[in-house]
Amino acid sequence: MIFHLSLIVVLSLFVSQCHGACAEVDSLTEAVAGEGFLLGCISCKRREEVAARATVDWHFKPLGEEEFRHIFHYDHPSAEILHEDFSNRLEWHGTQNSDIQIGAIYIHNVTFNDTGTYQCILQRTLFLELADEHVTVEKEVELSVVAVANRELTAVIAEIMMYVLIVVLQLWLIVVLVYCYKKISAEHEAREARKALKDQAALLESKDNCDGVQLE
Repeated sequence: MIFHLSLIVVLSLFVSQCHGACAEVDSLTEAVAGEGFLLGCISCKRREEVAARATVDWHFKPLGEEEFRHIFHYDHPSAEILHEDFSNRLEWHGTQNSDIQIGAIYIHNVTFNDTGTYQCILQRTLFLELADEHVTVEKEVELSVVAVANRELTAVIAEIMMYVLIVVLQLWLIVVLVYCYKKISAEHEAREARKALKDQAALLESKDNCDGVQLE
């Protein structure tokens, strides 16, 4: 969960500062009561070279209710909280200019009453040569609030794989060390054997020379 949240924040900052790339990442759907939570909403332009301007509206439908409440409006550079239940608790975490591709907002001090459906509506105007084009993008986030964070399956698997990889690397290192030791030891023994043979040959040659001298 922490990794996924960090990824969204990094992508948000990256897209906000550089319009050359954009990646649509789904928002997380589980918040912890008493903590903060980032509601993600990313809508990438298909043609980056086209100038555009956009506004973002967030709506909220509490669990068990039928109607959405308009809770937040952003029109660069102004942000407006529109519902008293979220007073002083919403903060804009999206693109910091009028050409919005990231419409994320941050909820401070999440409560169990924040459980429900959040709807992000991004209205974009593309400034084309012949005529402006208006595009509306809607995304929904089903948010559940829990008392204690649940570890995601992917995080558990990633942690297990990390430990497995560490063990495998250690075993591989031991095998490499043993192999290198045996190889060095074998080379050393071979070198000593060659040296012994060489010394023995020199000794025999010296003895033959001595015997030849005596015969004369």
